Amino acid sequence: MQLSRFSIGTGDRFGLEGEAQIAAFEELRAHGGEADIVWNKSNREHLIIGSSPADQAARAAAAIQRTGWDGPWFVDADHISLKTVDWFLPHCNFFTIDVAETIGKKVSAAARAAYLEHARFLLDEGAASVAVSQLDIETVADKFLAAVQEAGTTYRYIAAKKPKNSFVVELSMDETDIPQTPAQVAAILVAVAAEDIPLATFAPRFPGKFLKGIDYVGDVAAFLSAFEAETKIVLWAVDRLGLPKGFKLSVHTGSDKFRLYRGIHEIVARLGAGVHLKTAGTTWLEEIVGLAEAGGDGLALAKRVYQAAYARIDELVAPYANVVEIDKARLPRPEEVAAWDSATFVQALRHEPGSSTMQPDMRQLMHVGFKIVAEMGREFSDTVLQHRGSVARNVQRNLYERHLRPLILG
Repeated sequence: MQLSRFSIGTGDRFGLEGEAQIAAFEELRAHGGEADIVWNKSNREHLIIGSSPADQAARAAAAIQRTGWDGPWFVDADHISLKTVDWFLPHCNFFTIDVAETIGKKVSAAARAAYLEHARFLLDEGAASVAVSQLDIETVADKFLAAVQEAGTTYRYIAAKKPKNSFVVELSMDETDIPQTPAQVAAILVAVAAEDIPLATFAPRFPGKFLKGIDYVGDVAAFLSAFEAETKIVLWAVDRLGLPKGFKLSVHTGSDKFRLYRGIHEIVARLGAGVHLKTAGTTWLEEIVGLAEAGGDGLALAKRVYQAAYARIDELVAPYANVVEIDKARLPRPEEVAAWDSATFVQALRHEPGSSTMQPDMRQLMHVGFKIVAEMGREFSDTVLQHRGSVARNVQRNLYERHLRPLILG
């Protein structure tokens, strides 16, 4: 099993937007583009919402059946480890292995020495697409080798439980304190090849900040320089290390990073490479935008969600503290929001490229506030269904116009 050149992790927090998301991919196809749909959901999200991988897979399959979509699609067990993978196994065909807990752990002296000897060829001039030093491979041995070994153990556990060629694997290393350098990525992939993990995608930590629901924060040129260098490395890894054809980079927390998409498009087009982009939380925010735009009880529910999220901000932010930066002083007070009309609420929450009205602190809070809606139960889903047209229109437009089109079509 193999991913296509472009794949998009769409996610769908409450399993209500599969058809609207597929409509965005149909629109992409109508304009000459193609991408795989990947419905990703993490163990943490399932626990917060009260859903299960079986629910996730069933909702995806139902959307495929209702729309007749004939393109590739996947169900992603997002950010799993050996501790959490079991209940995903029967239902998923994409596994994002998260090794954050083992980054920085030490391997045995024998394993370290064996890796350093195995990776020594990287020191030769022209051995890789980037110059690699002794310090680079030693840094990987001391900081990332245990994590790669853990990924190998996890992959082999999954492979023993799933039919051959029935799933793809991503390795996630984006949750580390500082970005890996391109040279370190090359050295990490040598360790991956030694573990014989047939990676489809690799998510490194890139320069800059990837915060929930808002644009990229940082030096765009620095990001694009790293992305290009590391794209060249993954292409080299296919040719030199024997990693699977189609192996590509993955960009996590990738929704709303409008400043990056055209640069990413230009790089992958020029190099003949691909990319995987995870945009999961955006769909949930567009549900709220659609309800607010519909007015009436839709707007009222959106205001209630904000009011509750404002009151419970510390609780809601805690699981996502490393990917949100909210200044409480800049948040609109609930009594102020209560007086907003539909247009004002929508303008504050909707994120258009270059928007001057979107409130980033409010948007980040709403992004992590999906627990509030989970506690509403049927009330939320019933209200979404009541305002299906407005919600679906916003979900489709956001996914196609703001994400798929600039990233894939340019």
